[in-house]
Amino acid sequence: MDKATVIGIVVSYAFVLASLVTGAGIMTYVNIPSVLIVIGGTLGILFINFPMSDVLGTLGPLKKAFFHKSENIDELITDLVEYSVKARKNGILSLENSIEEMDGSLMKTGLQMVLDGEDPKTVKAILETDLENREDRHKVAIAIFDSIGAYAPAMGMIGTLIGLVAMLKTMQDPSTIGPNMAVALITTFYGAIIANMFALPISGKLALRANEESLIGQIVIEGIMSIQQGDNPRIMEQKLHTFLPPRKRKSQFDKS
Repeated sequence: MDKATVIGIVVSYAFVLASLVTGAGIMTYVNIPSVLIVIGGTLGILFINFPMSDVLGTLGPLKKAFFHKSENIDELITDLVEYSVKARKNGILSLENSIEEMDGSLMKTGLQMVLDGEDPKTVKAILETDLENREDRHKVAIAIFDSIGAYAPAMGMIGTLIGLVAMLKTMQDPSTIGPNMAVALITTFYGAIIANMFALPISGKLALRANEESLIGQIVIEGIMSIQQGDNPRIMEQKLHTFLPPRKRKSQFDKS
């Protein structure tokens, strides 16, 4: 579980709810018509803007914002270098047992193609296409949450205009002005909450996850190509370390 995401949501919503409870009372901010306008309108616009399958498929990417274990890049580079050392000493087929222990990852796919004797250009092209498709799927999810962040406040403004029209039609009755104005403003409140305390932060976290997975994918592809080409493990490690900032570069050969 991503503790930062959970802590951020708990803290932000806790303070907002505390201010509502200690103010006019939380029920003051509950208005069903406003909920229907903002949530229903935003959802409808999403179906207009995106295929239904993409909208309904956002649950999977949403889970990554809450339940995601980042891969340790240092350990990944160490594993790749160890595979390189093993392949140079015992031949590429010696990696077969290691591949069987892997899950359905990009590394497993690449190493299996190398063991099958595929051409290096073919291996690289397939892996890069796989990585690009994964990135595209991330971009769709990010775009959907960005759209929610844009459409929810807009629907809130539409609800506000509806409320203002209702208020102006009953101006002859001063007792209705306050309640109608409150309803008008609540829709804007709902839109702002959905956008700034849900959709946009989730979009930002998914973008971070996408960048992490892209970096890991690039490292894996570079490592597999080095193994297939029979590069010196030290040279391979130096290549992979170029993906990291200097302060994070730790050579396993310096320990021996």
